Amino acid sequence: MKLLYFAWLRTKIGIAEERIDPPAGVTTVAALLDWLRTRGPGFAEALKDAKTVRVAVNQEYVGWDHAVRSGDEVALFPPVTGG
Repeated sequence: MKLLYFAWLRTKIGIAEERIDPPAGVTTVAALLDWLRTRGPGFAEALKDAKTVRVAVNQEYVGWDHAVRSGDEVALFPPVTGG
């Protein structure tokens, strides 16, 4: 699975992208975020409030119950505001 981190999420986590192989029980966006929070203080801080994180899987906005698979591209970013 390829993860992409944008804006302040990238800053707090400390990387722009990575390839991961999450545990077998990580099958949804919510489970992925829960697991990512356990990977260190930067992840925990960046992902502590789900309301401040948007997720796209394979370039489509998705909800927390959306399935994730090993070949997916998952992008995490703050909500986008217009002006």
